[in-house]
Amino acid sequence: MKRLFSTVVVTLAAALTLSACGGGDPLTNASATPADSGGAPAAGGSKVVVGSANFPENVLLAEIYSQALQAKGVQVEKKLNIGSREVLYGQVKSGGLTVLPEYIGSLLAFIDKSATAKTKEDVLAGLKEKLPAELEVLEPAAAEDSDSLTVTRELSQKVGLTTIEDLAKVAKNLTIGGPPEFQTRQEKNLKDTYGLEFKEWKKTGDATADALKDGTIEVGNVFTTDPKVIINGLISLQDTKHVFGAGNVAPLVNKAGVNETVTSTLNAVSAKLDTAGLLTMMKRLSIEKADAATVAKEWLVQNGLV
Repeated sequence: MKRLFSTVVVTLAAALTLSACGGGDPLTNASATPADSGGAPAAGGSKVVVGSANFPENVLLAEIYSQALQAKGVQVEKKLNIGSREVLYGQVKSGGLTVLPEYIGSLLAFIDKSATAKTKEDVLAGLKEKLPAELEVLEPAAAEDSDSLTVTRELSQKVGLTTIEDLAKVAKNLTIGGPPEFQTRQEKNLKDTYGLEFKEWKKTGDATADALKDGTIEVGNVFTTDPKVIINGLISLQDTKHVFGAGNVAPLVNKAGVNETVTSTLNAVSAKLDTAGLLTMMKRLSIEKADAATVAKEWLVQNGLV
């Protein structure tokens, strides 16, 4: 999968050297783009350090968190585009980072390799049990960045598809596509959970959304916040049986570095953030080439958070 926060196994070498995109130590490299604001310290006389992984959506979420906190008078330092979870998680645990935008299902899979929780409630319960005492996941947003089975609007309307379960009646006549590893990971899972057996599986990789549009495939594994969901007029089918697991966005925090102002501000952001809103913002970033800080500010203003 393309997300750095996915559950793909990362090699030891990658964990030690970060990703190829990072270059050197991202926590001391100037490319991490620290940016301070004025305001009162959050807790213990120190500023809140907000970090992000090095992909656009996570940078955007870190910008939203940072600007929301700054609007409440919290002193913030931003360290963006850092790298993989292997580095980020350790930095939050040690206190080098105070706040990190996370994805609850992937986070649980990272800290508990045997985890089988799928629903948001079960994933949160697992995190509460498995996270070390230094860390806490605050309120998750409705917004999810997760795998989905996606179809064109035309097919959805023609056949009556709104949920993955609806595919059972037509799957044998349809071709499904996705990343190279998608069939290996999900064919049995989809069959066991939803009874789905497809006519053909194709490796469409990053071109999956376009393959849906041009008719190369009828069903595709597209992330729920991929801007091409909007651009290509696609429909992400509801995963009513949680075959892919919860991918809700939530702040991971070092408890020693936050106070009530920080916690309540971040929870207020989560209360407003849904998948449709995140998808719209990602379209602004990816297609319109807008700046993440600008897009974050616009969303915060629209939602009365600054």
